Amino acid sequence: MYRILVVDDHPLLAEGLTKLLIEYRLSEKPAVAHTGKEALLKLRSADYDLVLLDINLPDCSGIDLCPKIREEFPDTRILALTSFNEFTVVKKMLDNGANGYLLKNSMPEEIVMGVEAVMQGEQFLCHEIDILMKKESDNHIFLTRREIEILRLIVDGFTNSEIADKLFLGEETIKSYRKNLLLKLGARNTAVLVKMAIEKKLI
Repeated sequence: MYRILVVDDHPLLAEGLTKLLIEYRLSEKPAVAHTGKEALLKLRSADYDLVLLDINLPDCSGIDLCPKIREEFPDTRILALTSFNEFTVVKKMLDNGANGYLLKNSMPEEIVMGVEAVMQGEQFLCHEIDILMKKESDNHIFLTRREIEILRLIVDGFTNSEIADKLFLGEETIKSYRKNLLLKLGARNTAVLVKMAIEKKLI
């Protein structure tokens, strides 16, 4: 059995999850924390093998809490269990050190599989998230930091000359960046570029 800490601000969900973990003999008595602060206090006061971490917490985001746990408790596994199913959120959570990602609507058997997998050193994505990540990674557009910076200013309505002044670059350089952004995103004009940047959450 594993020493598990459930971090979720919904008491009923946390209670249901602890019952599930006990029923499937994954943990004898899971601990529960309802805030990020409480989670860190519990982690500092006892050893845990696994943290089941929600993203939407009252005092912080699980995305920001994840690297803190990873840094302070490198041997503790982190399994996101949340309702967020957006590519950017999942990627950020995994980039920040989560070992797996589950949705709250996952079947109990899938939650059990997730716990077992990450405890055995594997990365685990629930079925819905696995499909999402494969689909998005095929279509994912990589932008450099400078491209994101310029795209953000384009979305905010700045002209090439205004962007050039702000970033201390030549206007021709900005024109070149804008042209490359149109090509990368497959946008036929600036209006479409702005729309795609917002829809794909590129900025």
